[in-house]
Amino acid sequence: MNYHRWECSVSEAIAIQENLATTVITAGKPDTITTVAGIDIALTPQNIGFCIIAVFEYPSLVLIDEVFSSDPITFPYVPGLLSFREGPLVLKAFEKLTEKPDILIFDGQGIAHPRRFGIASHIGVVLDVPAIGCAKSRLYGNYKDPGITKGDRAYLYDKNNKKIGVVLRTRTNVKPIFVSPGHRVGIDEAADIIIQCTGKYRIPVPTRYAHCRVGEYKRSSL
Repeated sequence: MNYHRWECSVSEAIAIQENLATTVITAGKPDTITTVAGIDIALTPQNIGFCIIAVFEYPSLVLIDEVFSSDPITFPYVPGLLSFREGPLVLKAFEKLTEKPDILIFDGQGIAHPRRFGIASHIGVVLDVPAIGCAKSRLYGNYKDPGITKGDRAYLYDKNNKKIGVVLRTRTNVKPIFVSPGHRVGIDEAADIIIQCTGKYRIPVPTRYAHCRVGEYKRSSL
């Protein structure tokens, strides 16, 4: 595990991102995938953070485990540095899992990030596990809309016209989502896994469930 100091300044955080971004692997996928995990975080106005990791069988998407964590958030809100606010919560929850999932799916970005190091990449590298960013909106990059049918996709490109993700239509005639590799997963492989994790809603089952449950967890803890 590539743990580093989380208590740092904004300039130090950017330097950590730039350094660790060079270690991200954006190719392939696990030889066998039997479990995937959806991860989401909820924050209060008082900067208390709550995290869930919900583990599902794959491809059946049957829930088999869920763990939670909570802690005060000390890092300031800075666009592009989300992982420094939320990362410690994810690591704290991850340590509670009895069996580690084959893929982590984040409600956030992977390499589709100005420094190619969103939260899915950051936690993927720190834990050295396959991870995918699956965001509801674009943070960075350019694209043309994919077709209107479920499964249609278009590539997301950086300012140098290099592929950094997929704009994926998960329901016909519904807004697409933005999928990018976090670590140890390729661009097309990430999109293939996400479409397999999508049911009747726009958002994949693991992260949709995580979003709903972390909200419940936050409300029950206040």
